[in-house]
Order: sequence, then C-alpha cells, then structure tokens
Amino acid sequence: MAFSAVSAPARQNTSRPRGLTRVGLLTSGGDCPGLNSVIRGAVLKGIAYHQQNYVGFRDGWRGVVEGDIVDLTRAGVNGIARQGGTVLGTSRTNPFAGGGGVEQVADTLARLGIDAVIAIGGEGTLAAALKLSAHGIHIVGVPKTIDNDLGGTDYTFGFATAVEIATEAMDRLRTTGDSHSRCMIAEVMGRHAGWIALHAGIAASADAILIPERRTSLETICRWVSEAQTQGTAPLVVVAEGFVPDHADDPHSERGLDSFGRQRLGGIGEQLAPMIEEVTGIETRATTLGHIQRGGVPSAYDRVLATRLGTAAADLVARRGWGRMVALQGVEVVDVDLRAALAELKTVPGHLYDEAAMLFGGPGITAIA
Repeated sequence: MAFSAVSAPARQNTSRPRGLTRVGLLTSGGDCPGLNSVIRGAVLKGIAYHQQNYVGFRDGWRGVVEGDIVDLTRAGVNGIARQGGTVLGTSRTNPFAGGGGVEQVADTLARLGIDAVIAIGGEGTLAAALKLSAHGIHIVGVPKTIDNDLGGTDYTFGFATAVEIATEAMDRLRTTGDSHSRCMIAEVMGRHAGWIALHAGIAASADAILIPERRTSLETICRWVSEAQTQGTAPLVVVAEGFVPDHADDPHSERGLDSFGRQRLGGIGEQLAPMIEEVTGIETRATTLGHIQRGGVPSAYDRVLATRLGTAAADLVARRGWGRMVALQGVEVVDVDLRAALAELKTVPGHLYDEAAMLFGGPGITAIA
C-alpha cells in the first residue's frame, strides 16, 4: 500500500506551507474500483495547478471526526490508479453519530488547518456532505456508487468494472448450467436500481433480468425459464438484490440496518431458486456475487472517468464551489449542486427494460407480466 510507510507524526501533521489551500480528502461507504484514480487525479492537479496541499482522512468520516490524517504527495499517489479499493481506507461511519456532528467536524478541520474537504462517496456520504455544507463547512463532492443510481451524473466510476466482473461470472455460470441442464441464478448488486443487472444481463444473454424498478410475477419468471429450456438453453436468470417479486411487499433482507438506517439487502436469489425449481421442475441453483463486484482493479474506462472527476474536484475547490459535486453529463465533466445527486435516484427507465425483455423466453414472449 502506498502509505504503509508513513510515520505516525506525518499522519497528524498540522503544519502547511504558507499561502496554500489545505484540502482534506476522504473515501466513504463501500469500496469501489476507481477510488484511487480519483485520489491521484485530485492530488496531482491540485498541487501542480492550484498550489493546494493535500491530506487524506483515514477510513472515511471516522478520520474526519477523529482527526486521523495522512499526507498526500505527488510521489505518494503515483502508481495507485491501477489499484483496487482505496489506499485511504473507508468505513460507513456516520459523522453525525457517536460524538460527531457539525461542531466536532468544524473543530477538527480548524485544528488541522484544513480549508476544504473533498468527499468521495455515495448517497449517504453526499447527504452528510450537503448537511455539513449547509452549516458552513467548505466541502465538495465526487459521486461514487457501482449501482450507478445517483442523480446529477450520467455514470459513476466503478459501474463499468462491476458490469464486466458480473458478466464474466455469468459466462462461467452458463457453462456449468449447460453441463448439468440447470437453471442458474446470478444475484448482483442493485439496492434501488437495476443498472448492473440490466447491463450485465444483456451482455451475458440472460433469459430473465429482474430489477427493483419492475415487479414481475413468479409465473412470468418461470415461463421465461421454461421457454429458454425448451429452446435448448440452460436458463440464466439475473436478479438485482433489491428486486421485489409481485407476491412480496419489501426487498429480501435478513441482516438488519447499516449506520445510516438502510436495510442490508441480499439473498433474493436463494429465495427464488426453490420456487422456480418447484414450478418448472428444472434444477435451479443461485449464486450471489456480492463483494466480488467491488474487488479487483478498475477497468480502463473507470480509471479514466475517475481521474477526470478527481482533477475536476481540485478545480472545483479552487473555484470555491462549496456544496457542489463534479459529474459526468454526456462526455463532459461538469459540476452540479449536491442536491441534484440526492433529489431523486437514477433508476432504469421502463423503455430500456422493455428493450431487454423482448429477448426473454421464447418467440412472442414479452415483458408484460
């Protein structure tokens, strides 16, 4: 790890060259391919073009609340873009819980001489950033979620890598399904939006794609599975973790709530497998890809996108664009109000799902459940 050799005093260094803007950078929430590219892009651009001085908060908001920092230098961030995860560490710490809060964050920043914060994270992280900004904290955001469900931006880094990983996994499941004439179910991430399921499912030629945005009956799912087997194909079903069948009221959750009060989802694939097997008579197995989708090195696309967002974040700090975040719109990197990321989740439009659903089942079978 690039910062493993940093000494304890450097982690708590409160001095800075005079006249420089000192920026604290954090990665919060789930890890995601491309985080290190954002860090590298911000540090290199900020130091070279804006005379900014960078430190990183260790383990997300925990580092902000406790003042746990590490120096970020040009030499220190060189070579980290190809690494997965985040060299700063991350956590799901809520900065407003357990001794945190606006006053604690403000006191920490003042004590460390930090003028601005770049917060890289998803819905929970950016919501906290917006609240802190409303209380006068100088903060800008970088959207991060492999689910690709944040508003204000067309794509988020990590999504493309997750789709590639999921597609490869489904290709492998297809071979064992073919060998045993089984129906294979692949459960992928997607709490409220089915972008990963949709893209990976299309790429893997899935026979059914089940997403949170579309209620689908067990009867329709089984019909798609049976039709696929009739055509000589071992059925492949892709399901997002937040999918709710029309016979259920809520997403499948057995693991309680996270620190932000959100359900920890997972297990819908295992729940559907025996139901499909009972109705169709086809042996059915489920695999939950889980954190495999987050791990490993980022794709080339995600490295480029994350780097562009990082450099744009340094520019946004230089322009004092507090309460805003960088975003991708079309092929251009722009900045938008943090509220744009949180106002409404970016879900899969019905027409995109219907395009994919025309490929499910046999001839003439449509997505209408």
